[in-house]
Amino acid sequence: MAWLDRGSLEDLVLIPGPDTRVVELRVHGVQGTTPESLVDAVAAVDVAGDGLGRVVRPADRLRRPAPGPVLQAGGRPVSRVVEGYVWGRMTSGGLAKAAWALLFPFALANVAHWMLPPAPAGNAPAHLLGICLRALLRLAALLLTVLLVAQLAVISLDLVAAQCLAPGSACLWGRPWAGGTPWVRAVVGVAPIALALLVLHRMSSVDWRIERAGTPVAADPEPGPSGLPGALVAADPDTPALRVLHLVAGLGTGVVVALGGPPGPLLAPGGHGHAIAVCWAAGIALVAVAALGAMLLDDPTGGTPHRGGRWLRAALGRGPRRVLHTTAWLLLLVSTALLVRLPSRLPGADLSVQLVAAIEALVCLLIGLLLVPAALLARRTWSKQPRELRPWAGGWMAAPVVAVAALLGGGFGAGLALALRGVLGHGSLPRGYRYIALLWGVAGVLALAAGLAVAATLGMLRWSSLRRKEEWAREAALLHAGRGRDAKRAARAWWWARWQRRHSHQAVLVLAAVLATGAVPAAFLRLREVDPPAWTDPVSNFGVVVLGLLVLSLLRAVYLAARRPDKARQVGVLADLAAFWPREAHPVVPPCYALKVVPELVARAREHLAEPGTRVVLAGHSQGSLLTAVAAARLLEELPPHQAERLGLVTAGSQLQWAYARAFPAVVPHSSLASLSARLEGRWRALCRGTDALGGAVTTWDRQVFDEVLLGVGFREDGTTGALPPARRGPTGALVLGGDHWLPDPQRGPFPGRRWAPGVNRHADYASDPEWDRAVAMAAGLDTEEPPPVLPTARRAPVVSPKPEPKPEPQ
Repeated sequence: MAWLDRGSLEDLVLIPGPDTRVVELRVHGVQGTTPESLVDAVAAVDVAGDGLGRVVRPADRLRRPAPGPVLQAGGRPVSRVVEGYVWGRMTSGGLAKAAWALLFPFALANVAHWMLPPAPAGNAPAHLLGICLRALLRLAALLLTVLLVAQLAVISLDLVAAQCLAPGSACLWGRPWAGGTPWVRAVVGVAPIALALLVLHRMSSVDWRIERAGTPVAADPEPGPSGLPGALVAADPDTPALRVLHLVAGLGTGVVVALGGPPGPLLAPGGHGHAIAVCWAAGIALVAVAALGAMLLDDPTGGTPHRGGRWLRAALGRGPRRVLHTTAWLLLLVSTALLVRLPSRLPGADLSVQLVAAIEALVCLLIGLLLVPAALLARRTWSKQPRELRPWAGGWMAAPVVAVAALLGGGFGAGLALALRGVLGHGSLPRGYRYIALLWGVAGVLALAAGLAVAATLGMLRWSSLRRKEEWAREAALLHAGRGRDAKRAARAWWWARWQRRHSHQAVLVLAAVLATGAVPAAFLRLREVDPPAWTDPVSNFGVVVLGLLVLSLLRAVYLAARRPDKARQVGVLADLAAFWPREAHPVVPPCYALKVVPELVARAREHLAEPGTRVVLAGHSQGSLLTAVAAARLLEELPPHQAERLGLVTAGSQLQWAYARAFPAVVPHSSLASLSARLEGRWRALCRGTDALGGAVTTWDRQVFDEVLLGVGFREDGTTGALPPARRGPTGALVLGGDHWLPDPQRGPFPGRRWAPGVNRHADYASDPEWDRAVAMAAGLDTEEPPPVLPTARRAPVVSPKPEPKPEPQ
């Protein structure tokens, strides 16, 4: 082989040998899927996993693992093994997992932590702002737990125990034994609080066990600026301490509200009164200690063992946590025993909810103010990027998300209290609930007006474009050249999908603005101690209706998600998206499935790559594309070069560019996607449909059609970024621009020997497109867009360079 030059040897490597095989490891998106659909077979069988994370393959009639369809690459067939990683059981289905929807405000607060802008290296003010923002977010999340307990105390202690079960009350057909028996009313009022906190604590303790199948896998990388996507997605060692702090804060809140609330302890004669005062002060101390600990835990400098804050880690170790945990529970029991007789109205319930809500609003306001300079300091990290790639709201997106979480949390508690009072037909709620009803009434009116304005504007834009016969999707016309009916259907779907991708994040901004605007008059009247005027009664009544609908819709969604998952896809999608992020700001959120899925994908890929002739292609659809991208980044950091060059990545219907890079600029920044593309050296292929409102381009942007040719800017195979060669039309009708494969939708075909999916598929069934196999072959490094090189056939014959292929004529 001495007569071949280095370039010819590299070309020979691309030719598959007889021992070459491709392992295609597929990962599905949110809301789960069946194993059969994932591997595109009529039957599937498990070949690895632990039941939660399942690795499946197609099965034959005897339920034995069967080989996948042959892959055409390099002009010859190559054996292929199709595997699928099924992780749907971690998030979808079942009453327990559907109940996470009730705690969605907690999940939103946790997601907001990951949406903070990055702190540029070496910038001390940005670093300090980041510390303050993370501390305030943890405090806001803790206040959400405190607000939940305070509102639950209004329902159980005030509305039910103090009023409904009072002596002589006609509520619940009058139960004289409840009012006359000592401690019964106190137990009835405190028991729901204790039960709710116990359930929350147990839910926050749920975690996944990683099954690595005996494969030697390197430890998860420490969070740091590795330059690859998902480098910061790791378990927080402070989560156990944060879990106990939330429980202690909830128990302390229950004690304070039960014994008199913020105005002071209940009055009682002699030693009984002194005991109540001591327990009340201890409850205040528990809440203060929990709030201070939650804020200080997020200090990455003071928390390290070699810095001055190491005392905090020691103070919140396993032993001290148990002592604090036990003390809080004993204090609640003692407080219940001290409530010999409940008054007819709980004096501190009203002020407790209002005070917590006011502090929560103040913290959210501080977060919004501090995010302004933090986003401005981080702006230099994305200022040179095109506008369509920059973070949403200029990096300020965490503020409206945490505000929506706070307002939804308060609204759900108020709605539940109003609904329960209607069911009981007895009792009165605290005065502050009138202001909450006014808040949601104003917000409901504004939301209705905003919805009508958006619908009218959207309709006018659409009508104007059709009247002027504007081509909103010239790419669709190029993809469906010569097929007028398909081009018309595709253009309509392209228009709607493009609009949703561009403006979906603005719905969160509008929701936050509407709720915040509704809070202004309610807060103004409450601060001035003025009851809402009589002319606001219709608005307040409308607010009661809105709160009732909020509660009913959440409860209905939970029921449907548990009994009929196919009818509650929206709730499942939101829960699955929120569960990707580890517990950082709030511990009572679904366990992070990425901490289990990514290591097991890495272990499975390493197991296959240990065989010299095997090439592994990680293929992820929708949310699975984020999981596979993070897994590929981990593999590239751990694998030796001779194995890393046999790793490829295929993403389909991915949100990596238009959503994740813009919503989470510190975790999945655009620069990390560029680094991953450069490390893969052209072995990252992305399947896109313009009709897909949830997925979009990944490796290209600034696309335009000029002279019947698709042009754009994107990641190049040499690791640089810039203008790309014109898109090439593949044999299946797809347009390949850089690493993006734009698929015609509806598909061309049918093609002989392939399953065909008719109609506009949008976000579904990417594997049915014939371009899928071609993308897998290219990601495996076995096929390229260029024609195969002409190799010499005789010894010492001169090397014949391939002639450049002429550019295709416009179609």
